[in-house]
Formats: sequence, C-alpha cells, structure tokens
Amino acid sequence: MTTARGDIRTGIVGLGNIGRYHAERLLELDVPLVGGMDVATDARARFAGRYDVDVYDDYRELYDDVDAVIITTPNKYHEEYAVEAFERDLHVLLEKPLAHSLESAERIAAAAADSDSLGTVGFNNRFANTVRIVKNRIERGELGDVSHVEANYVRRRGIPGRGSWFTRRQIAGGGALIDLGVHAIDLALYLLGYPTVAEVTGVARGEFGSQEEYAYLEMWGDDAGPAGFDVDDSASAFIRTADDRTISLEVAWATNRPVNNEFVVRGTGSAAVFDLLDGDLSIHSASAAGPDHLEDTSIETRQNDTHTEEQRTFFDSIAAGDVGDESVRQALTVQRVIDGIYRSSETGGTVAIDG
Repeated sequence: MTTARGDIRTGIVGLGNIGRYHAERLLELDVPLVGGMDVATDARARFAGRYDVDVYDDYRELYDDVDAVIITTPNKYHEEYAVEAFERDLHVLLEKPLAHSLESAERIAAAAADSDSLGTVGFNNRFANTVRIVKNRIERGELGDVSHVEANYVRRRGIPGRGSWFTRRQIAGGGALIDLGVHAIDLALYLLGYPTVAEVTGVARGEFGSQEEYAYLEMWGDDAGPAGFDVDDSASAFIRTADDRTISLEVAWATNRPVNNEFVVRGTGSAAVFDLLDGDLSIHSASAAGPDHLEDTSIETRQNDTHTEEQRTFFDSIAAGDVGDESVRQALTVQRVIDGIYRSSETGGTVAIDG
C-alpha cells in the first residue's frame, strides 16, 4: 500500500549531536518526529526542549508509538535497539557501522532478514551528487570495465575526541578504520557493484592518539588525554574480490601527511577521480582517434546535503512499499572486511573473507 512521508511516525534512539542532526532533516522533509529515547537525562531534556516531543529512557515505550526509527547510539548498542525494532517490523535507519563487532553485526543482519520492514545503514556518501554522476557513468559503460578503486579518507589531525567512546575499543569496536574506513570501503564496493570479497590484507596502527603530547588544531569532542585510548588512528589495506578486482585503502584520524579524500575509480574506458568531501570530479582517458592524445575533463556540479538525500530515499522507499534488507546485507560485507583487516593486522597475513 502506498502511503506518504507525512504518515510515517518516526522516533530517534540516541539524542546526541547525530540524533539532533537527523531530527533537523526530518523537519525539512515533513516526516513526523514523534519522540526520542536516550539513557542520558540531559540529552532527553535538550531534545524535548528543542523539538517539543515525548522522550523516553526506555526504547520499548518509544517503539510502541512509531512506524520507523533512526538509531544513532554508540556502536556497541546498535544490536539491542536494531534487533528489537526489526522484530517489531519497524523500519530502521541505522547509523554506520552496522555494529562494533562482526558477531553483533551478524545478529542484526539476521533480524533484518526475518523482518518485513526496510533496513538501511547510514552510508550517506553514496548520495553525494559527485558519486551519483560517477555511478551513472559506470552503469552507462563510459568507464568500461572498472577493475580498481583507490579509496582515501585521511585526516592530518582529526581524532574525534580522546577519551570519548570513539576511542574505546570495547564500545566503538575500533578507531579510524571502523569510523572512516567503513565509509570508504562501502563507497568503493558500491561503485564496483558490491562484488564478493575474497581476501584482505592490512595493518591498523595506533601511533598518535596515545601520545601525551598530541598536537592538534581542532577536535570534534573534548580532549581528555591519552588514558584509555586503545584503538587505531590509521589503517592501510588491500582488498581483492573473487573476480580479481581490487581496492587500495588509506584511512586516518591522525598522520603526518596532507589531508587526502581522493577516490580514483579506474576503468578500461576512462577513470574518474573525485574528492569525497569537496566534490571535485574529473574524468581521464586516452584516445587514438586522430593523433594519439590524452583527455582530462573537469565536471562541476552542486554540492548537496547527503544526509537529507539519504533520509529522503529511506522514507520515500517506505512510502512506496519498497522494503528489504539489501543495505544491511551490504553493511555486513563491510563489517566482514573491517574484521578481516583487523585480523590481518594482528596475524601479519592475508585473511580470507567468508560470506
């Protein structure tokens, strides 16, 4: 049955910065925000004051009143909230990554597969206009056979907040690799059409976050110092698919090199090079039509709000009756790759990826 975005009663679990960010976009899209849940009293009070909705300290009470839920909690708690939502056949938009561990991610994916609802994981970069242009050109065959993606998501100094849950393995599941790498891996696999991943090799390093003297200019959260910092702040990896396509990955919260958010999508017809954050896009090819020559073309487009487009797609799919767990299954593949890179780093060898 077709419905409308304005009929989809939606709640948010996790009322911190990301939760409020999603709430603002619900208002833009005229999706009814009916409530929120958080274990923190202050977060509930701020949210209720800003949005004039009911807030709860028990997510089950929220779930009684909604058709869809957006989950923005720390990674460790994704499973508890997502599994119950899927079991109730609520539609779920779950912020990345799928979970803090592969085992937890598998349980979420199993619940999504058994549900009659829509499950979507927040890989918002897919919705960037630049990415859409590249994906469209791939689908039209303009890049030829795409065989390799160079995926970079590198900050010079950008640890989110030492001492926060982001820098504690027990809660986050990892550091830069699971925070930034999850986006880069998904985007690379998405542009390749999500082929089966065969094996990975990589190294995850924690070189800067544990230093007493950590020099930085800005930080997303407060700097509580190195105590408890037990995650990676950079990772390098190589991913091979079952059909011998490849991805080279560089991610970092902190490293002594310039910022780099460049993706290179190499095909036999041409290559696309774009910046993940600023949207610069160019196409590179060679031709023997006439004198041999090389072609470099710059493409300019509008920057767009990827989270708004992500939500628009999510709610329009619900309204159209399009449900399923494809996004969750793809997120599980990303989680397997991340788990494989961490295991490769620990063992010093190549790791086969199951599933």
